[in-house]
Amino acid sequence: MEPLLYLVHRIPYPPNKGDKIRSFNLLRHLSDRYAVYLGCFVDSAEDAAYIDAVSRWCADVCAVPLQPRRARLRSAIGLLTGEALTLPYYRSGRLARWVHQTVQERAIRKAVAFSSPMAQYLRGQALRAVIDLVDVDSAKWTSYANEHRWPMSVVYRREGRRLLAFEREAVSRAAAGVLVTRAEVALFDRLAPECANRMHSIENGVDSEFFAPDRDRASPFDSNERAIVFTGVMDYWPNIDAVTWFAREVLPKLVERVPGIRFYVVGMNPSPAVQALAGDSRIVVTGKVDDVRPYLQYAAAVVAPLRIARGVQNKVLEAMAMARPVVVSAAAAAGIAAQAGVEFESAADSDEFVEKTVRILDSQVGGRMGHLARRRITAAYQWSSNLSRFSSLIEGSGGIRALKPTAELAGAGAR
Repeated sequence: MEPLLYLVHRIPYPPNKGDKIRSFNLLRHLSDRYAVYLGCFVDSAEDAAYIDAVSRWCADVCAVPLQPRRARLRSAIGLLTGEALTLPYYRSGRLARWVHQTVQERAIRKAVAFSSPMAQYLRGQALRAVIDLVDVDSAKWTSYANEHRWPMSVVYRREGRRLLAFEREAVSRAAAGVLVTRAEVALFDRLAPECANRMHSIENGVDSEFFAPDRDRASPFDSNERAIVFTGVMDYWPNIDAVTWFAREVLPKLVERVPGIRFYVVGMNPSPAVQALAGDSRIVVTGKVDDVRPYLQYAAAVVAPLRIARGVQNKVLEAMAMARPVVVSAAAAAGIAAQAGVEFESAADSDEFVEKTVRILDSQVGGRMGHLARRRITAAYQWSSNLSRFSSLIEGSGGIRALKPTAELAGAGAR
């Protein structure tokens, strides 16, 4: 098979987080068509144990350990160089040398970079490159600035500006850029109009055979409670903000309206702020669970009250695949290709969140919505059909354009 370079900011296995779900399914798709040379970072000892496992889909793997504390210190270099702090965070001399050597020795001419910082490794390489930005990360940082006080608001706003400049440069020199929704493409078109004819939307998918109701699956809940469930990695700031806001602004109003409600926060690495929520007897913080599906299958309702959300939320798609009624924030609703009010509910504020949640807690209303939600997922969110567009972009006509190499990438970075 023809060789292809695949660069990912986090090892794409196991698929237990939002970005890793997409990067893993993209790896599987690419490995059916190419001999994949994977370059990635590994930012935890737990994930390091899966390097051999991910090799199953690869011709070769260069997995560079990334220590978050050292990476944050290295990131500060960006304050001196004027670049986005994200770039030196994911900068490695070892990975840069592996990329250069592998491209030369294997005569690689095609590449996919997953997430904006990995595009820096395409500099100086004569490759037809497709960059999967996934979301407009620069806009995420700008949103963070609006939610934080000085001095972090200044840092986040600067990061938004500088990362956008890099995103524009990277996409303008690539064969194509990809984002996860049409809404994200429209946003990037406004921010980077010179890149408008290069951007494409390729949505996520769901393994609807894995995420499916099963009568033999046991419920994790007490029989006398009505569980409202949120799932996600719980050291991720938008998720922390979502559950703390829901616990403060929505849950007290809900328990006044509907007896027996208990809010379950399901996901690994709960932050101190999330753990503190468990002091309320109406809230359960599970931490990491072996299988999220029982929590979804037996939830009376699933919520995604994200006030900062980019692209498609896998947690929402998985809940819909499990035939559960879901209420999402307006920010999260923008990435869902389904009919609001029929296949899911969207709420703009806390009062509307209460009303929409009460509505779907009715067993007939919720059951009907869950049925329609799963039907939507099986029809429109299959990985195989959605990712097939990547092949067209990789193989499309057009010249090869190399990004200009930088001294920083060629000679410095993590070892």
